[in-house]
Amino acid sequence: MATTATLPPWLPGGHLQTIVPLLRKGAMPPYRRERIETPDGDFVDLDWLATRPDDAPLVVLFHGLEGSSRSHYSRSLMRALQAAGWRGVVPHFRGCSGEPNRLLRAYHSGDSDEIDWMLHHLRRRAGAAPLFAAGVSLGGNALLKWLGERADTATTIVDAAVSVCAPLDLAIAGHALSRGFNKLYTRHFLKTLVRKAEYKHLRHPGRFDIERARRATTLHAFDDAFTAPVHGFAGADDYWQKASSKPWLAGICVPTLILNPANDPFVPSTAWPRATELADAVRFECPPGGGHVGFLTGSPPGNLDWLPARILGHFGDRLGEGHRRLSYPGVTLESRHAFLR
Repeated sequence: MATTATLPPWLPGGHLQTIVPLLRKGAMPPYRRERIETPDGDFVDLDWLATRPDDAPLVVLFHGLEGSSRSHYSRSLMRALQAAGWRGVVPHFRGCSGEPNRLLRAYHSGDSDEIDWMLHHLRRRAGAAPLFAAGVSLGGNALLKWLGERADTATTIVDAAVSVCAPLDLAIAGHALSRGFNKLYTRHFLKTLVRKAEYKHLRHPGRFDIERARRATTLHAFDDAFTAPVHGFAGADDYWQKASSKPWLAGICVPTLILNPANDPFVPSTAWPRATELADAVRFECPPGGGHVGFLTGSPPGNLDWLPARILGHFGDRLGEGHRRLSYPGVTLESRHAFLR
């Protein structure tokens, strides 16, 4: 059953629905950190929920731009998994766990190769239990790209997937973040992105133009100065074109839910796919509200329970009757919805 969030009348508009949830993070889940080596001699840090049954489903969450296991959406999903008795893990993209990674490379929106080896590793760790993958924003785009690229092969790794507020078309979403109120979000991202670029410059001098990166006032300018040259793209336009997940949606074979609210200030409706661009395994849902990974519901000050319930509802549908009736205090899953399929 498709679901949508109830719009809180006290929190109108996509910007408020994006910003206010950042103040409602809630308690940190009981994480256990594990560091693993990457195939190219670097490392990534994984934050696991405290020990759960080895045969419980495992949910992996790929975070967004400059996100982590501490992000509000990570906390709320991991708390829901804890309540459901499932296993959960948040792999950090390189440099996002609180410690700089060793190599020059960082992470980017189309890093499906990174998604690939991480999911192969976690498939082994899941054992015989189901493995589910969720991705938020940048992490959602990279996950969708991986699903489309790997097609049938991905069905041997993950049992179902969810993408939340993925940009889908990086050029449309990227330029949207350079206009109007969205410039505030860009400035917020650039503070940490430029700081990390400066550290890379100290460790790997001469590999990119640090002065251009420092002068960047848009994500396009930063990606042109740092992200593209560091990761083998000809420039920001080349990176945005090749890293977008939208062209890969028709190839997805894993049961996948794509969730993009109509009032997401980061992802205009022009970035959404048409029904003809979606594989039969893909369901695109467009709730009227939620902002960018907000989905705050209930009376003031609101709660963040709806999104975890929607994600786990999709995963539970893959498991059979014993797992479908997932519910959490204060959450109502409603039948009203708007979607393209």
